[in-house]
Amino acid sequence: MNHFYEKFFDYVAEILIMPEADKELCRQLFKPVVVPKDTIIETAGTVHKHHTFIVSGFMRNYHIDNDGNEIINDLNDGSRFFTSYFHFMNRTVSNENIQCISDCELLQITRDDVDIAASQGITQKDYTVQILNKRIEVNKQRAFDMANLTAEKRYEKFVKENPNIIQNVPLSYIASFLGITRRHLSRLRKEI
Repeated sequence: MNHFYEKFFDYVAEILIMPEADKELCRQLFKPVVVPKDTIIETAGTVHKHHTFIVSGFMRNYHIDNDGNEIINDLNDGSRFFTSYFHFMNRTVSNENIQCISDCELLQITRDDVDIAASQGITQKDYTVQILNKRIEVNKQRAFDMANLTAEKRYEKFVKENPNIIQNVPLSYIASFLGITRRHLSRLRKEI
């Protein structure tokens, strides 16, 4: 399971250089887990227990709207952190489900261990802030795209930026993420 940590350290290295002491702390605090396809690892209506780093596999973050529809808030395209950030950090009940779409290799850390890493690690706070800022920017861009781009333009942009998701995630999930019906997405795919 050493490759779990190597993938994690490679991801963090794109942001900053992590000293060996911090790497050792991460090896102690992040627990490797292999999760089968379709498993919900965090459930709506609960305080989510883990912050998850995706080593491999595809996941979705979704909630159920008032009409009973699954609304996908996030899909990953590659290795990165994945959780209900606000609720995890504030230890509040989340309205979101976190589900493995495929078999997944994960590293998970508890909220208490995040605090330990922040107090003992040299770089923990820096990379956490930078990763969160990156996610905030991605979410702001997504909100802008949802408000200003046509469904066709959103799909074209999504295909260009997320080729792995297109090949590995069910179309119904992609349609939900893009804010369109599956029928509309099928029509767009035929036209393009």
